[in-house]
Amino acid sequence: MPRCAIVSFRLGLSDGVSIVASSWARALTSFGFEVVTVAGEGPVDHCVPGLGLSAAPSGSTEAAVSDALADADLVVVENLCTIPLNLPAARIVARTLRGRPAVLHHHDPAWQRVQFAEVTELPPTDPAWRHVTINELTRREFEARGITASVIYNGFDPDPPSGDRANTRELLDVAGGERLLAHPVRAIPRKNVPGAVRLAEQLGATYWLVGPAEDGYEDALDVLLRGARCRVIHRRSPGTMSDVYAAADAIAFPSTWEGFGNPPIEAALHRRPAAVGHYPVADELRAFGFEWFDPDDPAALTRFLDCPDDALLTRNHTIAVEHFSFDRMAAKLHALLHEAGWLP
Repeated sequence: MPRCAIVSFRLGLSDGVSIVASSWARALTSFGFEVVTVAGEGPVDHCVPGLGLSAAPSGSTEAAVSDALADADLVVVENLCTIPLNLPAARIVARTLRGRPAVLHHHDPAWQRVQFAEVTELPPTDPAWRHVTINELTRREFEARGITASVIYNGFDPDPPSGDRANTRELLDVAGGERLLAHPVRAIPRKNVPGAVRLAEQLGATYWLVGPAEDGYEDALDVLLRGARCRVIHRRSPGTMSDVYAAADAIAFPSTWEGFGNPPIEAALHRRPAAVGHYPVADELRAFGFEWFDPDDPAALTRFLDCPDDALLTRNHTIAVEHFSFDRMAAKLHALLHEAGWLP
């Protein structure tokens, strides 16, 4: 059976790249590949510590990467050669893959982040590789830099588990009539936690931040949450992510930047209203017809929660199923690999 290796900084965790990589792994398995994972962190088949987000690759890292990928017929690189969170690791992976079948799956190129604007060596490219972006905005930016890429939007289960609303709220000590605004993200600056807290305050809701603080945001988050004028819950889901959506009355997603942003699509599939920021890719997604609330207009979301419009939820659900299903994503990936001659 041909083998596909998926490589990244970290895999098998709750971050967006890990989640998307998992869905690609499922698709690749359905195509006939044996899929193995290689990363610096997470529950993976081959752990190479030098690939980690904060790692400093040692002299043995290149050999370890080469060994982990030696028997791979195809390699998928998830964002590691896109965003400069570990440039030495990106260089090692690029050198290892020269002339070999590889798909570089790009989530966050350097130029889209102010702190990385001066990094110009990523992404690397090679005639043997294919490039895939997760949105049209980034594909156009690649084109402007002379790199041809295809867009494959993230794919989702069109019929996700319904989740356990009553039990999850009980475990969170949320009363039956208590309005709950869930923010299913890691706490980092671009997720705009202040905007989500402000929305919860204006809605008279309890604010539930599901993910942990990262990237040194711990102290700022502590000050912010202690000063909130609403009840705050900061903890992981006591169950699954489906339970998060089931327990919530609405979803907050006021991010200032995202390469994609899975929660608004997930909210649509779980039939929950979402307040979504106006980062560029959100506007690209809105163009499909989604009706999301403005985080800066709490009155509109309040009216909806007071008198829910099931037709709006149905429209959002229909759009999500039609354009962002797992099957649609898998079909596009299959077509890409077929064109390259890389299918089993």
